[in-house]
Amino acid sequence: MPVTTARQKVLTYLAKNRAVSAAQIGRALKMSAANVRHHLSVLCSDGRASIVGQTKQDGRGRPVKLYGLSQKLMGDNLALLLDVLLDEFIGGMSPSKREAALMAAARRMLEVSGSIDSNIPIAKRLALVLEKINEMKYQARWEAGAEGPRVIFASCPYAAIIEKHPELCKMDATMLAAYLNSDTRQTAKIEKGVGVCIFVIR
Repeated sequence: MPVTTARQKVLTYLAKNRAVSAAQIGRALKMSAANVRHHLSVLCSDGRASIVGQTKQDGRGRPVKLYGLSQKLMGDNLALLLDVLLDEFIGGMSPSKREAALMAAARRMLEVSGSIDSNIPIAKRLALVLEKINEMKYQARWEAGAEGPRVIFASCPYAAIIEKHPELCKMDATMLAAYLNSDTRQTAKIEKGVGVCIFVIR
């Protein structure tokens, strides 16, 4: 019979109870508050749990943190929705019109996230771009290369549908080029969840 660890019990409790405090978990599972906080810290650091809010205590004490399952564990239906929307709205377009539509989407994403001053040094520009890109879940970094700086994505936010919609890579390249005000060429891509995406900035 499999053994259920204290941490697994905390995780199971979070799956059944959204937005709960360490004290509530401790009372329900008959565990000390310190032990619960330790398990919550580990679960938050490895991405299985997250702080989802806080509540004020009576008096002047600190607000109490509320925990729940991370969005990663809860899952969502966004990959399916994006797949259907891409098929519905650009699936019937010619390749050139489809590419133009995705380029427009990339420019719109740029407008929403804010542009970067093209007059600042490239290293500073790259650092600012990575901040923005990593907010979009790309796990990006950059390094110097013989042809110019290389931006490397360790994760693809579109991984679930990228094989069916490889044109999304062009959208990423356009977004990077617009951020950096430079030509961008993709030289490697994540295949079946393996590897990295590499864009050379020229």
